[in-house]
Amino acid sequence: MNRVSQTVVLRVSMLVIASSVLASCITAGPDYQRPVLALPSDWQQAHTGDASLLDAQVRSSTARVSLQEGFALFADEQLLSLQSRALDNSPDLQSAMLRFAQSRTQLDGVSQQNQAMLRSSAGAARVAQSASGSATRLISAISSPEQSDSLIDFIAEPFALYHIGFDASWELDLWGGVQRRIESAQADVDLSVAMTEQVQLALLSEIARHYFTLRAAQQQLLLLDQDILRAEQLLGLLQVRTEAGLSNELDSLQQEAMLAQARAQRPGLLAQEAQSLNAIGLLLGEGPGSLQTLLAEDRTWQLTAIPDLALGLPSDLVNTRPDIQAAEAQLRAASAQVGAAKARLYPSIILGAGLGLESLNSGELADWGARQWSLGPQIDLPLFDQGQRKTLVRLRELRAQEAAINFQQVVLKAWHEVDTALTAYSAQRQSHQQLQAQLASQTQVLEHARTHFNNGVINYLQVLAAEQGVAQASRALSVSEAEMAIRIVALFKTLGRSDALNANAVAER
Repeated sequence: MNRVSQTVVLRVSMLVIASSVLASCITAGPDYQRPVLALPSDWQQAHTGDASLLDAQVRSSTARVSLQEGFALFADEQLLSLQSRALDNSPDLQSAMLRFAQSRTQLDGVSQQNQAMLRSSAGAARVAQSASGSATRLISAISSPEQSDSLIDFIAEPFALYHIGFDASWELDLWGGVQRRIESAQADVDLSVAMTEQVQLALLSEIARHYFTLRAAQQQLLLLDQDILRAEQLLGLLQVRTEAGLSNELDSLQQEAMLAQARAQRPGLLAQEAQSLNAIGLLLGEGPGSLQTLLAEDRTWQLTAIPDLALGLPSDLVNTRPDIQAAEAQLRAASAQVGAAKARLYPSIILGAGLGLESLNSGELADWGARQWSLGPQIDLPLFDQGQRKTLVRLRELRAQEAAINFQQVVLKAWHEVDTALTAYSAQRQSHQQLQAQLASQTQVLEHARTHFNNGVINYLQVLAAEQGVAQASRALSVSEAEMAIRIVALFKTLGRSDALNANAVAER
């Protein structure tokens, strides 16, 4: 290696070392910091409305469970089975997972920008140069016309050219622009994860809501059939009493009207049952009729257990609700894009090197004399671009400010949604307790009526009337149980307790 080559290599090495030091010290743009949030210490401080609508267990609750753990506390195997099928087959969840895979692929591509790029090439060509091109000007200037004609004819003759070579290039990340783009791509991955968890959260919640609506309709059908049977028995007794002259015909006509009214409710409940089944089937990605077996089952259902709310602390919302995580990921991406735009204001340096062989004769391509090489940096210095790069920086800064406001608004909205859902659940639970007391009282009335009837104190019409009172209380309690289950589901959804997704598992699916 001659002295000139040594000098070039030394200077390039020094440039690489200096650039590495600069790259380790300078990163354009702001580092991300989560905005300061005024988080309440407990749910009582973040409650609107009467204090009686704040459930007692919430006031001392610090533990928390995931959404699926909460559903498991319902102790309903059919619900858990449907949710498991949805997680395996839901088209919405599969689409969300594909979007996650796309963001991971995008991150891999951006990460490669910080690595050296290698390229190889080889070729063979038949070349003919122009006899009147720019190359002939020098020949005409330094030779006589006779010599020029012969030299030009020689240049214009076609010839073969063979070459093979390798090129390498590396863009030095002097100002952290590539690092900021990687940060932005990673934030996009986190955004897709949060959106996937949001789809999963909505999927599990919607299946539970439609499932409890289905069970409520089926329970109402069962109780309605019992009412119709009692109404038919009562009508038969009234008709017998009318024929015996113990009752007038008006009582029978009124009972017939009440029986017709009860029978008229049945088609609507059957339609509600079918609608709930279709809604669940759609969430499962299955066609109509796929859940027909649920119609053949015993329609008897009641809320087996009321899950512990386990709300945890209000500050947990920031780390558990997917929409808040998505908003923060957008803010992180916007912040990183500011740095990427600022890095474009400064010079960029690309180190390049090339090594190859070129020959007019294929047999001499491997000879040492056929070698050619290049080594050196390339500098791109922005001088004047009509302010486009500064405009881009300003645009990115405005988008980051918008993302910060959106993040704070999403957090505020989450608190309101939890408080609203908690109030609705607490109100429904109190109503449920009163309906339980009503059913207990009506049951005692029925027991006394049967005792009096057995002792001959009253007639059977009064027993049937007491049975109707129990039936009405049972229907109201059944509706309340399903509604309370739906309120719990809504509360779990607002808490955002979607189980964390495993990134590798998502990529495989």
